[in-house]
Amino acid sequence: MPRKPREKSGTGIYHVILRGINKQRIFEDDQDYEKLLETLKDCKEKSGYEIYAYCFMSNHIHLLIKEGEEDLGTVFRRVGATYVYWYNWKYNRRGHLFQDRYKSETVETERYFLTVLRYIHQNPLKAGMVKKAAEYPWSSYGEYIKKPKICDTEFALSLFSKDREEAIKLFKKFNLEENRDQCLEYDQNMRWKDPEAAEFIKRISGVQSPLEIQHFEKEKRNQIIKKLKNNGISIRQLERLTGVSFGVIRRI
Repeated sequence: MPRKPREKSGTGIYHVILRGINKQRIFEDDQDYEKLLETLKDCKEKSGYEIYAYCFMSNHIHLLIKEGEEDLGTVFRRVGATYVYWYNWKYNRRGHLFQDRYKSETVETERYFLTVLRYIHQNPLKAGMVKKAAEYPWSSYGEYIKKPKICDTEFALSLFSKDREEAIKLFKKFNLEENRDQCLEYDQNMRWKDPEAAEFIKRISGVQSPLEIQHFEKEKRNQIIKKLKNNGISIRQLERLTGVSFGVIRRI
């Protein structure tokens, strides 16, 4: 069965997950993390993408990235080829390291952009690896507080305030907030509770109530519902929360 084409972002911004094949580790020591950072920096100059956030976990990475001159498929082939060649040489291994197809979701609104930003930075915190997001050394959180290495921090900070110092204070406060953020993950078989599903619907569509979606122009409505289905929200649940009929949702 042919793969479905990826959904294109109107903003060019995506939340991407790239993981090790068969969920294997892709980092063994600090040098490995540094090498991937260096690779992303070098490839950034060639491919023209912008990185707004990242988090490197032991067997996968999260990126909040804006497509540049090259499409993301080309970007990750370039990044993978460089890092995997080095990793295989270092550990005397052969074969693939990354799962062949990265996972992605579009980021269309400023509200969801900030949600993904916080979600990425809180990944190690929610995994119980650290007590504070600032303690984790392999995420972009520190780049917003100190000096950027590979991140384009100005855009995200401008969403908090035009004054940089004030923006950093608000950024810290925002990242400390308790939340039920639900963003792209590999486990798409999770069951959503209605309140969490409703909040997710509001975030990605920019509405005050999920029921507003039924009044959207058809193409926009279908695009949002397709994304919600792809993130594991059931047809019956979508019908209940949005007011769009079961038959319509099933055909999308």
